[in-house]
Amino acid sequence: MATPSEASMKEIRELIAVDTTSRDTNLPLINNVVQKLQAYGIESTLIHNEDRSKANLLATIPASNGNRTGGIVLSGHTDVVPVDGQDWSSAPFEAEVRGDKLYGRGACDMKGYIGVILAKLDQLTTAQLTEPIHLALSYDEEVGCVGAVSLVEKIVADGLAPRGCFVGEPSSMRAIRGHKSMNVFRVQFNGVAAHSSLPSEGVNAISYALRFANFVEEITAELRTSGPRDDAFIEPTTTMNVNKFDAGIAVNTIPSQAVVFFEYRSLAVVDREELTSRFRDEAKKLEAQMREKNPSCSVSFEQQAGAPGLDTEPGEEIVALATACGAIATDEKVTYGTEAGLFSSAGIPTVVCGPGDIAQAHAPDEYVLLDQLAECENFIDSLIAQLS
Repeated sequence: MATPSEASMKEIRELIAVDTTSRDTNLPLINNVVQKLQAYGIESTLIHNEDRSKANLLATIPASNGNRTGGIVLSGHTDVVPVDGQDWSSAPFEAEVRGDKLYGRGACDMKGYIGVILAKLDQLTTAQLTEPIHLALSYDEEVGCVGAVSLVEKIVADGLAPRGCFVGEPSSMRAIRGHKSMNVFRVQFNGVAAHSSLPSEGVNAISYALRFANFVEEITAELRTSGPRDDAFIEPTTTMNVNKFDAGIAVNTIPSQAVVFFEYRSLAVVDREELTSRFRDEAKKLEAQMREKNPSCSVSFEQQAGAPGLDTEPGEEIVALATACGAIATDEKVTYGTEAGLFSSAGIPTVVCGPGDIAQAHAPDEYVLLDQLAECENFIDSLIAQLS
């Protein structure tokens, strides 16, 4: 069994030790990376969120001739999902090797990948690169690819014009060319409370919320039977679900409020704006019906998160580069979403390729196989060689 270098293990241990759960700041980790890059003469640009509690990091390792445009982006997110309520066999924020696995929150998703890159800074900065390598680290991927929006905008605004991007989400080092979009919504129905014995005096928010939930099911069935298909996916059609429902205060009270949370994951060929507008229009129709009973009623429709799908053509140079660097070629597309669609939508051909299996991400006792980390090291070494 191949094992990763001590340098990579050291970096990964340091990353896992910093709790970057999405609800908290990621700045301690980001500032640590800034210092590591500075030690190699690489300056970083930070793109903060609105309250400056979190930041993306963008850094360029220029070509040997000083060129900073073109080249390849290595992208990863710094946040991790919570460990609340999970039963771990070891401390989640202390990396631990047991057998052929490295355990810890983020080991798989995706601090293993970032740690390998940081361990390669010496090689990256001393190689005679013919084109630059850009390091792009984001915040809040786990809550809807929030941070990467401004990160990609910065790459475009600075005119870096990379010719390709590798997003290191766990793919078992396969070169993944496609995944669905991710879209999350919150729809709040505001009715009128009344005693349950006098329903005509109230407007039941749950009743209208259920109608909306049923509409989601209707669209699901429509897209399943007559929508576009892509058999490279396990679920070949656009999927959607009502996954959370908050409503009611007592069994003898007409509920004045109900909140429906739903999401859909669409194929890249689906017009997301058009599909979203169907749900928004349904919410407006239900609001009008509620106001006929009482003008104080209202419905709010909010998109909480969204990121486009990925559908990179097999003939793109970045696909050939991935396989040349040792990634496993595949036509399979994955069900999970990543930030890759944001890069692709900005005109940067992108492939998802990283160590670990997505089945281990987010789970208690999250782990990455040591030989996957070794394969990732080989991938970065090959990339350096290909660009030198």
